[in-house]
Amino acid sequence: MHTLHICQSGVFSAINDLEAISEHLKEPGTVVWLDLEAPDEREVALLCEEFGFHPLAIEDAVRDHERPKVDAYEGYYLFIFYSAGYNSDAHLGDPAQHQTGGPRGEAASHEPQIDLRQLSLFIGKNFIVTIHRRSIKQVAATIARWQVPGSPVGHTVGVILHSLLDAIVDDYFTLMDQIVDWIEELEDIIFSRFRQGAIEEIFGLKKDLLLLRRVVAPERDVLNVLLRQEAQVFKPGELIYMQDVYDHLVRVTDSVDTYRDLLSSALDSYLSLQSNQLNQLVKTLTLSSIILMACALIAGIYGMNFAYMPELAWPWGYPFALGLMLVTGGGLALIFRSRKWW
Repeated sequence: MHTLHICQSGVFSAINDLEAISEHLKEPGTVVWLDLEAPDEREVALLCEEFGFHPLAIEDAVRDHERPKVDAYEGYYLFIFYSAGYNSDAHLGDPAQHQTGGPRGEAASHEPQIDLRQLSLFIGKNFIVTIHRRSIKQVAATIARWQVPGSPVGHTVGVILHSLLDAIVDDYFTLMDQIVDWIEELEDIIFSRFRQGAIEEIFGLKKDLLLLRRVVAPERDVLNVLLRQEAQVFKPGELIYMQDVYDHLVRVTDSVDTYRDLLSSALDSYLSLQSNQLNQLVKTLTLSSIILMACALIAGIYGMNFAYMPELAWPWGYPFALGLMLVTGGGLALIFRSRKWW
């Protein structure tokens, strides 16, 4: 699926004929935006024919799981960025989802909480090409804002690129707020309900945050490289907008590191509580064993098979032995309780 938008002197038009792109690029005052979603071989071939992109650049743009980067070619740049959002199919902290035999009970596979989608961008002086496998809402929203009369997005590629990247990075903050909610819910699970499946959620969320950091940190480096160069696609004064996006990415990276530390603390707390519960259980069993050993000692003495024992012919011998066991066990229990061992 593809959409081609042409802006010529402030007048927008949608064109279906991709083979006419090269003609529009020659027209002065024209900005071309081609958006490709899950492009087929014919659409990929047109990138080389109409724009003259290098085959290696096209290969990187259409290949999945590329590392965020910026590559400079003659007359254009290739950007690899990622949008991030909440995976609505995952339900963190829902007790019904974690019972044994439930959707996430016996199966130990982690369902990612963060949905990352790759966005490849070709940026030239008067064109922008976006390529993605799945729909990215920020692309559609930026195109819509671009076409609004009097839009602050403007009609230059540099401002359009800033608007698109700013929308993507702003959604990172929304995701960070959701991650905070997930961490608070995990802490409630650990300290209030102490559900055994919490450790799986902690490791899963730490894995998601590590994956997010592997995306955000290189994106920060991409903008840092861009800010240190005199990019041909930006007009004087437009790089200051990219500095704003860079600052936001620095904040997101710091937030990811902070939340990973919080999860590590939550994991340590979980293990400490689990160890404390085990210690309490062992202590209870140990004290109970001491009481039973004292009772067993009395039973062992009166259970010896000697012929001459003073209490063998005593009518109250059996009740006396039981009473002595009861008094001894109760006395030990009171001693343990008074010293707060039990």
